[in-house]
Amino acid sequence: MTSSQLTNTDFTTREDPFALFGEWLSEAEKSEINDPNATALATVDEDGLPNVRMVLLKEFDERGFVFYTNFESQKGQEVLSARKAAMCFHWKSLRRQVRVRGPVSVVSDEEADAYFASRARGSRIGAWASKQSRPLESRFALEKAVAKVAARYPVGDIPRPPYWSGFRISPLYIEFWKDGAFRLHDRVVFRRGDEAEGWTRTRLYP
Repeated sequence: MTSSQLTNTDFTTREDPFALFGEWLSEAEKSEINDPNATALATVDEDGLPNVRMVLLKEFDERGFVFYTNFESQKGQEVLSARKAAMCFHWKSLRRQVRVRGPVSVVSDEEADAYFASRARGSRIGAWASKQSRPLESRFALEKAVAKVAARYPVGDIPRPPYWSGFRISPLYIEFWKDGAFRLHDRVVFRRGDEAEGWTRTRLYP
């Protein structure tokens, strides 16, 4: 499907939210200057206070939306505690937004190992060196930690740290938003009670 065909298609009549998301992401990969897979990830702490930060979507299919992180980080601990999270994709060049909400599971060791092995060597070293989200006394302390890990793994494979893996949001709610004239936007939401159920589609007022 070409860009013009997709633009002229009434997405509010679509039946498969994963196929629609894939088309929109493909469009964003052609038009966004940086990181079309960037998404705002929302979690809550033990007091119910929300947190939000940008992460990169690394994989998606009908099982859900996957991102990777240090499980000992703030977001890692919050996701492990609540086992629920939300994402918001915003593609300014396309004037489109997608919101995703649902329960979270940990990806398999095989998936995590494969993705970790695909990362740049410096990023793999950084995953070992960084005590993510914890106090850092100085930049020099971080550089020293990086140097120590690099010396430990001068050549060859760098294994995945035991505290570093991926989360998969299995959506129960996916909302697609497209900008409209005079703020009369197009919105459609897909909902389901659990992963085994089919989707219901509802068009929303802007």
